[in-house]
Amino acid sequence: MNIIKRSGAEEVFDITKIINAITKANYDVPEVERLTADEIRQAADHVAAACRHMDRAASVEEIQDLVEDQIMRMGKYNLARKYITYRYTRALVRKSNTTDEQILSLIECNNEEVKQENSNKNPTVNSVQRDYMAGEVSKDITRRLLLPKEIVDAHDAGIIHFHDADYFAQHMHNCDLVNLEDMLQNGTVISDTLLEKPHSFATACNISTQIIAQVASNQYGGQSISLTHLAPFVQVSRERIRKNVIEEMQAVFGSFDENAVNEITERRLRREISNGVQTIQYQVLTLLTTNGQAPFVTIFMYLNEARSEQEKRDLAIIIEETLIQRYQGVKNESGVWITPAFPKLIYVLEEDNVTPDSPYYYLTQLAAKCTAKRMVPDYISEKKMLELKIDKNGDGHCYTCMGCRSFLTPYVDENGKPKYYGRFNQGVVTLNLPDIALSSGGDFDAFWKIFDERLDLCYRALLCRHNRLKGTLSDAAPILWQYGALARLQKGETIDKLLYGGYSTISLGYAGLYECVKYMTGKSHTDPIATPFALQVMQHMNDACKGWKAKHNIDFSLYGTPLESTTYKFAKCLQKRFGIIEGITDRSYITNSYHIHVTEQIDAFSKLAFEAKFQALSPGGAISYVEVPNMQNNLEAVLEVIRFIYDNIMYAELNTKSDYCQACGYDGEIEIRRNDDNKLVWVCPNCGNTDQTKMNVARRTCGYIGTQFWNQGRTQEIKERVLHL
Repeated sequence: MNIIKRSGAEEVFDITKIINAITKANYDVPEVERLTADEIRQAADHVAAACRHMDRAASVEEIQDLVEDQIMRMGKYNLARKYITYRYTRALVRKSNTTDEQILSLIECNNEEVKQENSNKNPTVNSVQRDYMAGEVSKDITRRLLLPKEIVDAHDAGIIHFHDADYFAQHMHNCDLVNLEDMLQNGTVISDTLLEKPHSFATACNISTQIIAQVASNQYGGQSISLTHLAPFVQVSRERIRKNVIEEMQAVFGSFDENAVNEITERRLRREISNGVQTIQYQVLTLLTTNGQAPFVTIFMYLNEARSEQEKRDLAIIIEETLIQRYQGVKNESGVWITPAFPKLIYVLEEDNVTPDSPYYYLTQLAAKCTAKRMVPDYISEKKMLELKIDKNGDGHCYTCMGCRSFLTPYVDENGKPKYYGRFNQGVVTLNLPDIALSSGGDFDAFWKIFDERLDLCYRALLCRHNRLKGTLSDAAPILWQYGALARLQKGETIDKLLYGGYSTISLGYAGLYECVKYMTGKSHTDPIATPFALQVMQHMNDACKGWKAKHNIDFSLYGTPLESTTYKFAKCLQKRFGIIEGITDRSYITNSYHIHVTEQIDAFSKLAFEAKFQALSPGGAISYVEVPNMQNNLEAVLEVIRFIYDNIMYAELNTKSDYCQACGYDGEIEIRRNDDNKLVWVCPNCGNTDQTKMNVARRTCGYIGTQFWNQGRTQEIKERVLHL
């Protein structure tokens, strides 16, 4: 059994430390009020048993709370006060130096909490350690100087989560929808070097990867680009290649044959497209940004975004090649083809590709084949987006999210034209819904009162995020604000005008709707009796955002937060505040956003149809999934789910497994089991290998694929997922 120290380092539980701490406090009280040696041992044993019952590594603070409770139960109140004084004295000493222990544990790779915070960062790499070290300093400054104490306290208690505090000290924002079209067509500047409009598709792909890397180094969230913005350069390359072929044929034969020219041109063009797509895939995977990870980038594939039939046909070729290469995967260090985490792919389902008789259905068949093996692409329904994303003119629009699920709200510029590329998200604060329910004790009047108080807390925290960005000069990130990724502001100009009027969004996140509803009604939110209350909770948050937006002209938007490590943090905080409550706090995780609980038995179609109601009430971002077995030999079933997505839900994905054991060559699902210390570990079912450095595991955890393993809470959630097909 292990514990998590305050520095984040994990170490073996040592009962003698509890015995020694109680004994020290024991000496400070009169003999008549002391515990005997046997009673001290009994108290320590009780604490140890409680820690084992948690089914996870307890924190030092939790253990000390248990010690206090046990001393009180034994009637030694004066001794308990001495122990509390001891804790307080030690806390004062720690406050005099707030970051050293955390940073040292990072350098020695002992900080388990940070190691498991982001499943796409390798904490043993120097660049990642530097980012985490800077993050510890930023969090310290943020906590002590930049945020009000009530927000810090609420964050620590798990009442809210103030996201990305490790970047808050800088004037940085969350997600971007990169205006790649502007940068490629009108040129951009990287490292003081002018990059003009590319003269080939291959060059456009190469420049795009440099843009992706630069953007990723100047924000902390995800970014998205559209393949549509690369499509015009296919024709540029076609014309160049055709000219070269004609010149070659005339030089050799003195004339040229039109059919032969066309055939050779298209063959060479296809080779260039293949190489260009490979450039994007491999450079994205091999680039390391300043935060020590591959760029968190999403690639959008939307045929109807093309401006002409020729451009649509060229875009289809790019999409086809992208899917072919992702289906193949990438080679790991052993030369085995595995599933990469990035770039994330999103494929739009539309009239031209969704039925067997549609002209681009072959692309959807290829997408289904790729999904069954590599978990991507994810699917956006053009039909449902046009119904849900309505601008002020009453027109519906289809566009990509930023990163994995953060959606911009519809926006019309000063010329009356819809605008999505070049916009961004200012940041997120997430509300712990189960905590509201538990704090109310099940009383509905108290629930709504506490709900409003917590919403007001989130509102003030979100304004802190907004105000931190106000006054930011465009010089802080020229690639974003001056050279086209988000805007083309002047040097020395502030970004303030982009923070208002709906140009950018700011997100109220939420988590644990299932647990909240279950506690208040006694039923899952899928139960017809409980569903109206669940929808009422969602509408209440939307109404709050609408009110804040009207007051400040800032685009507050409700966001189904893609919690990764925070589902574990929230669960631990709930257990600490309210104890173990069956069906509510008895797991090491809470449910993401509005999702149906991972253990609930439900078929794929019912799940997607039900969750579609909640996507409509989560305009700032949402994604649903169905958990499926190996579907590579049942692609028709995958296509059936895909067609259901088109008709019923805006944004969804299929989760399968894609693992590899380097120790024995097993190519199947790596299992999760409990070891002798009751800790969840990954095990190869073929050879028993438990060394995570010798296995490749890919799981989608909260909208995107992770490959660096997860904390105990998230691992339990992955283990408990039921299949929906």
